[in-house]
Amino acid sequence: MARDLRFAWEEQPQQLLDERQQKVRESLHTALINWARTAGEGSDYVDNLPLQCLHPVGHWFEIPNLLRNGVLADLLRQRPGLQTLLLHNVDAVGVDVDAALLGWHLRTGATMSVEVIGRQIDDRGGGLARVDGRLRLVEGLALPNEADEFKLSYYNSNTFWLDVDRLLAVFDLSRADLGDATRVEEAIRAVGARMPTYITLKDVKKRWGYGQEDVFPVAQFEKLWGDMTALSDVETRYVVVPRRRGQNLKDVAQLDGWLRDGSAAHVEALCDWGA
Repeated sequence: MARDLRFAWEEQPQQLLDERQQKVRESLHTALINWARTAGEGSDYVDNLPLQCLHPVGHWFEIPNLLRNGVLADLLRQRPGLQTLLLHNVDAVGVDVDAALLGWHLRTGATMSVEVIGRQIDDRGGGLARVDGRLRLVEGLALPNEADEFKLSYYNSNTFWLDVDRLLAVFDLSRADLGDATRVEEAIRAVGARMPTYITLKDVKKRWGYGQEDVFPVAQFEKLWGDMTALSDVETRYVVVPRRRGQNLKDVAQLDGWLRDGSAAHVEALCDWGA
């Protein structure tokens, strides 16, 4: 919406440029606000190649997707003794199925066990906090400003051990219910309604001609799995793990530190990667 762009560019703190550069930036912002109006405020962004119009709606949906698409039901049919799932970010490259952590999770009897690491300067995002007396994960997007992230001692590595049956109970489902598509969808919507939705501005590029491109602002909405720790019916435990296991690589600039602190060697030693 035009008012969202004005808020982001005119009311939020901005670095002031020199007079000429400032005029160019303000002219660009005016043009993009006009583009939002003419393209249709609040409408879906489809004026691009389909793959460049897609955006993730947040990793909260990854587990519900397993319920909806039948993957979890098929897995439980093949392996009825399955009790635990391991959920983690693809950029947490040091994660493996650690037997000690699995055993600890099973002994706690928790619905969900969360791995956290000691926060360092390159760790951007949420962490472990006590909110209204409850220990839970708080997403960076939920904090008033970025500086508050560094007041949290432990970083959310986004690695979770999940008890299948206890998690299904949170959705008011059982293993037998997974074959009922209508009930599963209603259950997901009910839990989703209890979860916050984050809305951020993102830039998308529309390429045309010979290497030319336009950059447009769009709104991205997402729900994040860490907010499940705020639900009173999700019994959650937390465990501090070594940094080599929980570090999230989100930027190329992190690779040097990842190599020097032994994390790369740890990943190499996890298994025989082959040629």
